[in-house]
Amino acid sequence: MFSGSLYALLAGFLSAASSLSAKLSLGADYLREMCESRLGGRTETSGWTTDCDWLHIPLRLLFGGLLFTCNAVMWTLFSKALRHCSSSARATVTTTASNFVSSAILGRVIFGESHAALWWVGISLTLCGLLVIHGSTPQALPQGEGKKDT
Repeated sequence: MFSGSLYALLAGFLSAASSLSAKLSLGADYLREMCESRLGGRTETSGWTTDCDWLHIPLRLLFGGLLFTCNAVMWTLFSKALRHCSSSARATVTTTASNFVSSAILGRVIFGESHAALWWVGISLTLCGLLVIHGSTPQALPQGEGKKDT
């Protein structure tokens, strides 16, 4: 139904989404800071606690579950990509490139990260290297050379 490259692209995106979920569920108070910025500061509700003091706990649990879900679906899609692609290198390279690009986009959208020019040069060189690997043709062994005499 889908091509191996599409499975690999989706697997790379889910890998980046899994990393994002891990950062949000296990990271140092990202969710609490996001909550406070969305609510416009701390709002007292009942004495000592605020809305953000309790809201980040179920959100961390939600992102922890999303972490495991994204990983499971990512590995499923990656194995389908390996099955449908002409070579395992093609599936691996496409997944890796998709992961890099998706991580950059998600980091920009969710955390407002901006990357220096050196980062973009490095990722471009990495992607060019992946394209070289992607474009290389596998060399076939001459007949009879792959068999061992017993």
